[in-house]
Amino acid sequence: MTPEMVMHLGYATGKVLVDEAARQHRSERPTVLIGSDTRSSAYMIEAALGAGFSATGVDVMHSGPLPPPAVAYLTRQMHLSAGIVVHASHQARDDNEVHFFSSEGRPLPEAVELAIEAEMTAPIDCVPPPRAGTSRRMRDPSRHYLDFCKSSFPAGRDLQGLRLLVDSGTGTGYQLAPQVFGELGAEVLALDPVLDPGRDASGEISPAALAQAVRRQGAALGIALDAEGDRLCMADGEGASYDGDHLLYVIARHLRQRGALAGGVVGTQMSNLGLAHGLSDLGIPFARAVDGDRGLLDLMLKRHWRLGGDPSGHIIFLDRQFTGDGIIAALLVLQALRESGSSLSRLTQDLTLYPRRVVPVGLPPEAAWRDHPALLRCKIEVESALAGMGRVLLIPSETGSLLRVVVEAPEPELAGELAQRLADTVAVELGGELLDAASPGNGTAA
Repeated sequence: MTPEMVMHLGYATGKVLVDEAARQHRSERPTVLIGSDTRSSAYMIEAALGAGFSATGVDVMHSGPLPPPAVAYLTRQMHLSAGIVVHASHQARDDNEVHFFSSEGRPLPEAVELAIEAEMTAPIDCVPPPRAGTSRRMRDPSRHYLDFCKSSFPAGRDLQGLRLLVDSGTGTGYQLAPQVFGELGAEVLALDPVLDPGRDASGEISPAALAQAVRRQGAALGIALDAEGDRLCMADGEGASYDGDHLLYVIARHLRQRGALAGGVVGTQMSNLGLAHGLSDLGIPFARAVDGDRGLLDLMLKRHWRLGGDPSGHIIFLDRQFTGDGIIAALLVLQALRESGSSLSRLTQDLTLYPRRVVPVGLPPEAAWRDHPALLRCKIEVESALAGMGRVLLIPSETGSLLRVVVEAPEPELAGELAQRLADTVAVELGGELLDAASPGNGTAA
């Protein structure tokens, strides 16, 4: 990702925004907000993006380091044309990405993405200097987002007397999250993002390590956000950890009891079968989106349902945001705990998640696995062995070079045995390579 390429990306996006404004006969110039994570390289990329936008006549506001959910909120709240975040998702610290939000704080529509791609091949032709876009720093953007987060907690309620261990890793929420919970009255303990063990290459802590830290420091609850601040996991003082399926169940149950659920819950293909059964027992409809974050949001909007999420803790509540927001999700869980007077363990005692085994298989280029007769036969045999008490998924990577074999079953041993059988078939029949089954994302559900 070079400055030249990023500047061209800003220029292409600016051209699309200017053309759209002209089609809608808007007199004001488009304005975008650019935020970033805490990597030193983000400042270089942010400046190059700003130059590209300015060359098209688009004004630029810079927030500095700010998590994507905050940029999404500010973009919508300030009626801006788009929001952009320079970050690296869950990749290694040397990597970077550029993430876009629409004026509504949603992922960009596919048509807009295609229009930007088409403009990437055009040469940069700057507008005359008097029409060039301006650039300025936004004053105290964190405060606006902090107040928004706090406003989502019910008036008259607070977190007084609650001892929280809050971990934001090395992400941009490292100051925001502890401040939100602290200003709501909680006693906040923060994990050192560098010295504390149990972190992966992107600086995120594992659920098991979070649970250990909660017990070690005598906290009632642990709250961990990912590097982007849009995913959440939690742990309690008993040493139990709770993933997105657990937390989505708690939130849905509480909203249903308050009459505020508005329909059902949208999950993804990776949402545990036990979550679907647990929600069904509560009389809550459940549907699965096929494609990632955008598919999740699209299905929620299509069904007019307000709540959705996935096991990673990417939880969307449309009454507050059009994107996953770890702080907002945590506040929804804390609200459920406060108003019920209960604990996470009690609120999830009726939820039984199926043990899950994931076996990744590396595939040769253009491997035709979808219609392979031997693979289809083996999949049917595995599903027959489950007798309706589990699930089988074959999930390709975006590049097509990796296939994840996923099996959920009543017992972890059965899940492991069946997943391995299917993965072995993939490897033998398609010339694939079994990869490390202990890599992140594998194992059984808690």
